[in-house]
Amino acid sequence: MTPMRRLPALVVSLALLLGLAVAAPFSGAAAQNLFTPVIFVNDEAITRYELQQRARMLSLFRAPGDPATLAREQLIEERIKMDAAEAAGVSLPDEAIEGGMAEFAGRANMGADEFIAALTQAGVSEETFRAFVRAGITWREFTRARFAPRVSVSDADLERATQALTGGSSVRVLLSEIILPIQNAEQAAAQRTLASQIAEADSEAAFAAFARRHSAAQTAQGGGRMNWRQASDLPQGLRQIVLALAPGEVSDPLPIDGALAIFYMRDIEETSVTRPEYSAIEYARYYIPGGRSDAALRRAAEVRARVDTCDDLYGVAQGQPPEVLDRVSQAPEEIPADIAAELATLDPGESSARITRNEGEVLVFLMLCGRSPKLDGEQPTVEDLSNFIRNQRIQSFADGYLEQLRAEARIVER
Repeated sequence: MTPMRRLPALVVSLALLLGLAVAAPFSGAAAQNLFTPVIFVNDEAITRYELQQRARMLSLFRAPGDPATLAREQLIEERIKMDAAEAAGVSLPDEAIEGGMAEFAGRANMGADEFIAALTQAGVSEETFRAFVRAGITWREFTRARFAPRVSVSDADLERATQALTGGSSVRVLLSEIILPIQNAEQAAAQRTLASQIAEADSEAAFAAFARRHSAAQTAQGGGRMNWRQASDLPQGLRQIVLALAPGEVSDPLPIDGALAIFYMRDIEETSVTRPEYSAIEYARYYIPGGRSDAALRRAAEVRARVDTCDDLYGVAQGQPPEVLDRVSQAPEEIPADIAAELATLDPGESSARITRNEGEVLVFLMLCGRSPKLDGEQPTVEDLSNFIRNQRIQSFADGYLEQLRAEARIVER
């Protein structure tokens, strides 16, 4: 998150209207000393004057924390950001910077000129404010250009976001992971032995050491540490395994495609939320002749292996009579009781084959497509939710990239 987003609305104008005192003018020797570099970031200098100016501006903005410490952190971070953007050829025109300054001033219900005049009166130069805004919007444009092509938003993502806005999940978990790749039978035996050793890990530190040495996941270098995840966002099989763990426990190895997955529960949180009400539930039924015969159940298993979403069922039914597949969206009270009971056990994309029709002669492959929650007040549009999810993911990529850049940066203080 950029520093500009942390600032609460209107506190800027309130602080400025207090008429904070302007510092006394510096003598020639003191002024010369102010412009001496005190920090170098990848050979880019930060002067004592910049640190003092930024700290003063942050005080006016009522930014949380110690202004001097925050000023140092921000200026180092901004040098790193600007260095990366310039290396990629990203440079914004003055018009874009001025637009950003006007937008920022607007948060204090002030025009740009009025806002800059108030800053100047309080001892903060226009260039200090301009540099602050330039770094923020340059990084934003750079990270959007770099990471937006990697981000996509699916229908399932939109549904999860809608449920989150209506309190659809009450449990979140903090996990660490280890992924042990398996390419052949010989490796499978060795990895199962290793997984048994990992399962005996009696602390996060021990689990993290195994992750750094053996995990094929991207989290390996961080000891396998994952961020907080809503339990409802986890795949059904993994969710059941994870929710059976207490903090400090290690899961049994979970076979996945070409690997074994092992999880360590670092923490779990449960909040009190109301179960969301749904305005409509969409589901699909694919009819298989033979009832619960072995042949029909094998066909259901084949279908389950081929589909991830309801849309995939159209490919399964291709070339067959139209009546073998139907897909409907109904209010909960309109759904047949046996179908409703079965759907209550499923998440979107999950299926069952326990219901029959035509006196048991037809097996129903039932799949939940999605649920539409009832929302109080105005519902967010699909575009709003999509942009929200996309921006969150870009921000996540950007935060990780910034951590990498900072780890690689040469920071020298004098």
